[in-house]
Amino acid sequence: MTAALLPWFSEHWFELVAALVSAVDVYLSTRRSMISWPITILASLLYAEQFRESRLYSDMLLQGIFILFAIYGWYYWYRGLKAEGSVRVVSPSSLLLIRDILIGCLLSVALGFWMHAHTDASLPFFDAALTAFSLVGTWWGARKYIANWWLWIVVDLLYIGEYVVKQLELTAILYAVFVLLAILGLQGWRRALRSQQAGGTETGQAA
Repeated sequence: MTAALLPWFSEHWFELVAALVSAVDVYLSTRRSMISWPITILASLLYAEQFRESRLYSDMLLQGIFILFAIYGWYYWYRGLKAEGSVRVVSPSSLLLIRDILIGCLLSVALGFWMHAHTDASLPFFDAALTAFSLVGTWWGARKYIANWWLWIVVDLLYIGEYVVKQLELTAILYAVFVLLAILGLQGWRRALRSQQAGGTETGQAA
């Protein structure tokens, strides 16, 4: 059995490493840990190479933007941590969320047409839409919006289908784990928000 698995590990070891690093990243984010941001940068670098090999160019581009957002999120969370003593959850207005969703729709269309016209991208429009809304989700996470977890649940479910089609089974399994982690993140951030609104304090939420 072990000998039979060796060819699989030989072919997929890089994807396995990227998947494990990404899972750690999302888990730390559910805990509102500052360490999640440097792990995000590492995971993005690993998956940029994986997606380049799979010709998912929108996803590859997304990893570079993730790195920029991670640098911003790292700074923004740290600034809030110093000022308030914790990484505090934010519940933004509906108008602000609708604005960002509309921006995501426009970016989906623009990026999809560009990828379709200028590259040999696989699934250019579907991949572009997931890329655009992953950017929205990352921005919401950097801004500490609790709604980021709702968006990630939807986006990650759609990513599972894409990666099954592209025969990236390990990454598809990873995104199924991401859905579960997003649900846990939503529950944890809800508890934190209720504590904030009640005027309570929490410990151990940032590292």
